[in-house]
Amino acid sequence: MSEKKKIAFHTLGCKLNFSETSSISRQFGGEDYEQVEFSEAADIYVINSCSVTKHAEKTCKALIRKAMKTNPNAHVAVIGCFSQINPEELRSIEGVDVVLGNADKFNLFEHIKDLDKSRAPEAPVDVRVHEPEAFIPSWSSDDRTRSFFKIQDGCDYFCSYCTIPLARGHSRSNTIAATLETAKSIAGTNMKEVVLSGVNIGDFGKLNNETFYDFLKELIKIEGIARIRISSVEPDLLHDEIIELVAAEPKLMPHFHIPLQSGSDAVLKAMGRHYDTALFASRVEKIRSLMPHACIAADLIVGFPAETEDLFGESMDFVGNTEISYIHVFSYSERENTRALNIKDSVPPTQRHHRSRQMQQLSDLKKQAFYLNNKGYKARVLWEKDNTQGFMHGFTDNYIKVKTPYDPRRVNQIEDILLNHLDSDGVYLI
Repeated sequence: MSEKKKIAFHTLGCKLNFSETSSISRQFGGEDYEQVEFSEAADIYVINSCSVTKHAEKTCKALIRKAMKTNPNAHVAVIGCFSQINPEELRSIEGVDVVLGNADKFNLFEHIKDLDKSRAPEAPVDVRVHEPEAFIPSWSSDDRTRSFFKIQDGCDYFCSYCTIPLARGHSRSNTIAATLETAKSIAGTNMKEVVLSGVNIGDFGKLNNETFYDFLKELIKIEGIARIRISSVEPDLLHDEIIELVAAEPKLMPHFHIPLQSGSDAVLKAMGRHYDTALFASRVEKIRSLMPHACIAADLIVGFPAETEDLFGESMDFVGNTEISYIHVFSYSERENTRALNIKDSVPPTQRHHRSRQMQQLSDLKKQAFYLNNKGYKARVLWEKDNTQGFMHGFTDNYIKVKTPYDPRRVNQIEDILLNHLDSDGVYLI
């Protein structure tokens, strides 16, 4: 039997990418391939790329260089959003053999199965970039405790700063019935938690005259899935009935991720967002009224072209006065083919960086307050497999990180705990 080819995968970007990488990597589970870490010498390196920011694209290029330095004779395949948005740039990078966009990356196996270990320099780069149209479900199986489950793809919002509709195509999903069949596959594993992922999961089902709420009502009936965590849902799609269902159903975790992007209505309008701060605040108030201990995370962009110093101050005040648990802070990044490039009065990069630090400091304070406010809370934790300096970690139902002395018998177990001792590292010690 011929020697196995070693293949390594690396994922950049969102949870959606992680679910897709995992599904794609399972194609290489046969006798011909051995999966290794990206830092090891491999015959084939696969990078599932991101194009949300310039930094993500720079990281992709750095990973290509790293792969070629580790093994100059290796093949490199770059798949995903960067490939979809700018395939010609990737084609020109030394070492890249295969470039597949989001519609083509699920056929990766067919594109590289016949590659020789020694790459011919004169061989043309295999580039396939078609418009993403079909919905292809995926789920991750790399983690023993949880699975990122892709239930939706694409976006129809076309915000002025965003290239995701260009990279991912229009919003689409399978029917509830088909999606539940995929969920049953996850339920058949030993993983206890499912994280619902997508570009805009609140849009689930709209092409099939179905709703995300209706899907959740059916998903909670599936045996074998103990915990369901909902990833990012747009404020205008996070309806009361969804919040009320989460509050009533023990399988649904009291953890919400709601994109804010700015705490200024003027900036939100320039961004082309589909809500204002009043609507966002009403979503937070609804959640807090039913689930006082819920985790409410948000995304926020600083340094958008329309954001003056005064408008940034409005954003800081809104975040400070809203019961958000913490925020993910991003500095605005110019993207080709977006309407935001036409907005005058660009914010200098140094000012973006300064505002990012300010907003991050505010987020840190809010997260500390959230953790402290949960002292005495009786929670349920799912223990993870990693052993870090003699401790194992896990997340409670409301996404508070906890730790306890490592015990392999507790891995992938759900336990009732009391949040009582907040350790010096900001993590609850159980």
